[in-house]
Amino acid sequence: MTVVEIEAKAAETAPAPAPVAAPPEPAPDQPRRIGGPTRSGVLSLTGAAAAAVCVTILLFGELAPFSGALGFTVTAYLAFLALYAVLTGLEENGQTVRDRVMTVVLWTAALLLFSALALVVGFTAWRGREALPHGNFFTQDMRAAGPLDPITRGGITHAMLGTLIMIAIALLITVPLGLACAVYLNQIPGRFSRFVRTIVEAMTALPSIVAGLMVYATWILILGMPKSGLAASLAISVMMLPIVIRAADVVLRLVPGTLTEAAEALGAPRWRTVWHVVLPTARSGLATAVILGTARGIGETSPVLLTAGFTTALNADPTSGPMISLPLAVFNFVKSPEPAMIARGFGAAAVLMTLVLVLFTIARVIGGRGPGHQSRRQARRTARASRRDAARFAELHAPGLTLFDATSPNAPTAKPSGSTTEEDPGQKPGETD
Repeated sequence: MTVVEIEAKAAETAPAPAPVAAPPEPAPDQPRRIGGPTRSGVLSLTGAAAAAVCVTILLFGELAPFSGALGFTVTAYLAFLALYAVLTGLEENGQTVRDRVMTVVLWTAALLLFSALALVVGFTAWRGREALPHGNFFTQDMRAAGPLDPITRGGITHAMLGTLIMIAIALLITVPLGLACAVYLNQIPGRFSRFVRTIVEAMTALPSIVAGLMVYATWILILGMPKSGLAASLAISVMMLPIVIRAADVVLRLVPGTLTEAAEALGAPRWRTVWHVVLPTARSGLATAVILGTARGIGETSPVLLTAGFTTALNADPTSGPMISLPLAVFNFVKSPEPAMIARGFGAAAVLMTLVLVLFTIARVIGGRGPGHQSRRQARRTARASRRDAARFAELHAPGLTLFDATSPNAPTAKPSGSTTEEDPGQKPGETD
């Protein structure tokens, strides 16, 4: 028997190899939950809150001689934080525990601030509910009304107009100067810019009465000008200017330096870069800076009292005669013991808050969205412009299209799409230039 026959016989008698099992398919990846409430988190919060209330009741009622609503609330909150940290630590690591506890603390702070704001707005509107429904409150002044007259006589028209005139003049002075100074501090660094920034930071904490005294001493005593709305606007501008400069300076620092570098690399001068690149990019932040300055200036009372005086009649001329603002009217109304005058004061305060809200809304509309965020109208406009550009590029790359005017008598004829060179009629075949 040959070797070949032996190998063939052994192959026939050998057992068949066992089939190789296919490797198991890997399980699909499950995305990890990184936010939102979970079942264990909700149970931990609920259990910690219930346990904290029980522990505080036990401390204040049986174990310790504690009393008072404020102490009860603070003790219950501290116990809640401690118990919540313990319950969270049973399932999570230390970093997650700290993150959960700080999240609860931040939510608590936000809730307290919102509650305080709602309390102030609601209390002011509730106390002024007696004066706000009357139409004469918005259409009359206090020239023919006294402290003992009912709310159906007199109003705050003179104070509303005075506030609008003063804040408009102050904005005309503050916005150009503030934005120009902020641009100077960011675009022209140096020793003098550091000095100006220091002065601006120091003026941020300037008391309002000092600004009023400065304008009163220079504008009224030295120059001999009368008390007027213009003088009050100058005092308000002194208070608004450092706020606008400081806030605009911080916003302009956030503009990426690559944008200005790209504009200057294209050959744009510095002023064009600032006007077309830096300011449009920071437009929403600059609107916020103007809002902060306006909120600071619109609520000033002492500078207006020193520089504009007091009047109960309507005065629309800011250059002559006393003029009153809403904060000053509120101050004079609420210091009266008469309920009608106090109601007028709270109604004027509600109108002042509404005016600030309207100015805030206008500034946000003018400021628009932040860089990179478009409204629906802007997105549609951008899409239409992109389609027009795509069609124009397609026409430029169309076969047989030349860049010459077809109506010109010297314009060459369009070449066939397959030809690559144009032959000279006087040139022999095979010759080249």
